[in-house]
Amino acid sequence: MSGFYLPTGLPAPVPEVDGISAPYWEGLRQEKLLVQRCAHCRTWQFGPEWICHACKQFDPTWEEIAPQGSTFSWERVWHPSHQALGNNLPYLVVVVELPNAGNVRMLGNLLGDPAQTVSIGAPVVGVFEHHRDSDTPYTLLNWMLTA
Repeated sequence: MSGFYLPTGLPAPVPEVDGISAPYWEGLRQEKLLVQRCAHCRTWQFGPEWICHACKQFDPTWEEIAPQGSTFSWERVWHPSHQALGNNLPYLVVVVELPNAGNVRMLGNLLGDPAQTVSIGAPVVGVFEHHRDSDTPYTLLNWMLTA
C-alpha cells in the first residue's frame, strides 16, 4: 500500500471542470478542511455549489473548520468500486457529521482495522493523506476513531 491507506492505481481526485471544488482540494493539500458557508445567510453546505442551498445567493465563501466530527453512518465495503481495490477488501467508509460546520456531512475512509467495531455517533478526527508524488499531486481526508 506504499504507506497509504488505499492502494496505488486509483484515479487522482481533481476539481470539476468549472473548478467549484478547487478550494476544497487545495485546502486539503495545506492540511486545512474548508467547507462552504454563505456570506449572506451564514448557512453551511457540502458538497460545493456556486449557489447557497438555503437563500439562493451566489458564491458561498470557504471557511476553515477543525477536522473533527462524529460518525453519522458507516459501511464495511466488500465489493470493490475500482479494480485497484480488489486486493484491499474489506475497507470502511464513513459519513461524518461536522458539528463545527452546521452538522453538514462528508464521506470518507475510516482508518484502522477493517474489522473494528464502529458505532453511530462515535467521535472521529481527520487525517490528511498526501500523495505528493502522484502525476497529479493530491491529498485525501481520511477519518480515525478517537475513542
